Amino acid sequence: MNEHIPVIREVDQGTARLMPDVDRERAWLLTVDGAPQSYVDLDDPAYLEFEYALRLAHVVDGAAADGARLDVLHLGGGGLSLPRYVAATRPGSRQDVVESDHGLLALVAEHLPLPPDSGITVHAADARRWLEAAPAASADLVVGDVFGGSRVPAHLTSVEYAREVRRVLRPGGIYAANLADGAPFPFLRSQLATFAAVFPELALVAEPAVLRGRRFGNAVLVASGREIDTARLARRAAGDAFPARVEHGETLGRFTGDAEPVLDSGAVPSPVPPDGAFGIG
Repeated sequence: MNEHIPVIREVDQGTARLMPDVDRERAWLLTVDGAPQSYVDLDDPAYLEFEYALRLAHVVDGAAADGARLDVLHLGGGGLSLPRYVAATRPGSRQDVVESDHGLLALVAEHLPLPPDSGITVHAADARRWLEAAPAASADLVVGDVFGGSRVPAHLTSVEYAREVRRVLRPGGIYAANLADGAPFPFLRSQLATFAAVFPELALVAEPAVLRGRRFGNAVLVASGREIDTARLARRAAGDAFPARVEHGETLGRFTGDAEPVLDSGAVPSPVPPDGAFGIG
């Protein structure tokens, strides 16, 4: 039985809470100001509780042959759920994680420590600044999962940012970003237009209820310089507990509509989620 007690601590961006899962012996839910940030099972790092994390993992799984090592740059850290997944499923991978919240990093290091041989290096820094200083063609995969509270910061939404992502990716590399929006999707459509200005191939993974505008929710944007295996991605997403759909090609173009790419000069954060959109029990 899990006898751990919740941990509450003030971090740079609010009040962080680590709450034990009564059903899993060494599993924890991390929230910041009530918004779920990460779920980590220290005994089973390949277990992912959140649907958006599963969809990011589907992208990881399709990035190379099963078990092949990857060089991954994670922009946004939280509880390091996805880096732990990559380390468990692709041993020997080299991963850099960039997280700006020093207090959150200290909390995670203390209560959710990484194995010494994880291959994961954590950096306390701003994601955009780190990206701009990263070597060209140094990553097979770049993951964008940065939320200031419950919003994606403006400086991680622009064409200039997308160009830096593509510069850091190797030829054929993949970018995957966790985004959130609701109908009529001004932010999500602008992000699709922005990345279409830099990458020739795009896909979007989200639950049908979100895509139909029935509720605010997460969507995973996938971008690459090479063709994305959308059929494989769609099969994996359809098999989730909350099945998702993959949009690409003409249907994605129709969804994007007349949205315009966003430049640094006009970039804004993602919208504030409505009350209860990402709340927990």
